[in-house]
Amino acid sequence: MRKLWVGVGVGIGMSLCFIGLLVIGVYSAASNLIGGGGKGAVGLAKGAVPDQYQALVAKWGNLCPALNPAILAAQLYTESNWNPRAVSPADARGIAQFIPGTWAAHGLDGNGDGKRDIWDPQDAIPSAAAYDCDLAKYVKNVPGDLTDNMLASYNAGSYAVIKHSGVPPYNETQGYVKAIRDLSKSFARPVGRVAPSQRAAGAIYFAQEKLGTPYLWGGNGTKEDNGRFDCSGLTKAAYESVGIELPRVANDQWNAGAHPKRDELLPGDLVFFAHNLQDPRSIHHVGLYVGGGYMINAPYTGAVIRFDKIDTPDYIGATRVTEDGAKALPRTNNA
Repeated sequence: MRKLWVGVGVGIGMSLCFIGLLVIGVYSAASNLIGGGGKGAVGLAKGAVPDQYQALVAKWGNLCPALNPAILAAQLYTESNWNPRAVSPADARGIAQFIPGTWAAHGLDGNGDGKRDIWDPQDAIPSAAAYDCDLAKYVKNVPGDLTDNMLASYNAGSYAVIKHSGVPPYNETQGYVKAIRDLSKSFARPVGRVAPSQRAAGAIYFAQEKLGTPYLWGGNGTKEDNGRFDCSGLTKAAYESVGIELPRVANDQWNAGAHPKRDELLPGDLVFFAHNLQDPRSIHHVGLYVGGGYMINAPYTGAVIRFDKIDTPDYIGATRVTEDGAKALPRTNNA
């Protein structure tokens, strides 16, 4: 639920001409932001990884040339959504989702306390990185991209990668490699400017048409909801109108693309608000940026969809949604 001190809405009566100009200007403004950047070490985007795991992921993500912190973060998020007590139906355990047999062979005592604890992220995160790098060694002579082959080995086994001289022709494995690669862009600190969205104008148009609609907690805008939305229901529907399917929950939408800086925001970016600015799992609100420091959002029960300022103490950051980024999100995290 949106906190009441987020700022007084500037009103439904704000000129729609203002928004129209913003929508028209999305692509002209964006044209100045394409490109830039160079090669170098991959860092983690601010707020992308929960603070208690940031140092571990940054350190162990650089264990070998085939791995980087953003790839490791994408794997951990996909496997457990940062839950150190996660257990899968296949009895995969912990933040890195090791099967006990695999843990017995590859688990490390990462924190040096004399125990290899599958439930302790200080052991499990280093073990996940070491396991990735072991797989990379097995397939180092296989043609193709070493990181892709490492990820394919993680999913299908190194034997399959060696047999097929690269990523095997299995739909699941090919999908896994692409998903981790795409999702890693949400965890990587951008180098240069983030490429603009090509569908932002349509998402804004959808949202502006809903101005004045009463808020409904859990609302998806359906007939049963009388066309009402909550915050993430509105942003989901806005991007669905332009062919991009986002998860239902705000903190899952956070990973649907790269994270532009505050001074790089463009109309159509999703803007997020959290209880703990160091932990994206604490995100409690999302809106659709329209420019000039304002967003369209569904604030809270008793309010209507309206314009609000984004510069509040709980602003954690923004996401520039991409179709590939949205597709890469693990749908099991959407509960």
